[in-house]
Amino acid sequence: MNQKFKRPIEIMLADANPLVLSAMSEVFERDARFSLVATASTAEAFLGTVMRVPVSVGVIDWNLPLIGGAKLIEVLREQEEAPKIAVYAENAGGLPRMAMTAGAAAFVPRSAQVEVLLETCVDVAEGKMVFPFLDVRELQQDPIHQLSRKERVMLEALSKGLTNRELSRDLGISTNTVKFHLSNLYEKLNVNSRAQAIAYYYSARIGQDG
Repeated sequence: MNQKFKRPIEIMLADANPLVLSAMSEVFERDARFSLVATASTAEAFLGTVMRVPVSVGVIDWNLPLIGGAKLIEVLREQEEAPKIAVYAENAGGLPRMAMTAGAAAFVPRSAQVEVLLETCVDVAEGKMVFPFLDVRELQQDPIHQLSRKERVMLEALSKGLTNRELSRDLGISTNTVKFHLSNLYEKLNVNSRAQAIAYYYSARIGQDG
């Protein structure tokens, strides 16, 4: 945490609450370790900015309008040079676990001291993962966390009862490619059939909701 960066960490903040956004902005602007690139009140505005401007770390609320934090992180995972994301939100409803599963690099509860948020962002910039309420090693071993974006989409589509032909149509890939992805999906989840994969999907969803 005491590492001296050659240049300030480029950071962007996103929160729908203007008071929270203003307070966070002031905190980061006062800290010489950071360079506040921009702020946003929606996930779409955040995404639009980081696609144009270099940002190392993003601090976002989980319930960002309009698409939300989970979808925003999912989209960013497919982008080269995307910022690492720290979720700054209320610690409720298994949110740290959901943020980790979505692909965030850190979770900081709003009840934490401001120094915790600052130090967490430094850690994230150094490539660390910070989830104080979770055993990160356990979550990284969760097969759901190991799935690619395409496999996650396919698993969700499977849960809706789509056939291979329908998957081919909706995902814009051949049926042979569908079968290839399904084979990889089953292997990662350690299941042998479509029904077992669907059962795994719903058990994981229940676990996150709980």
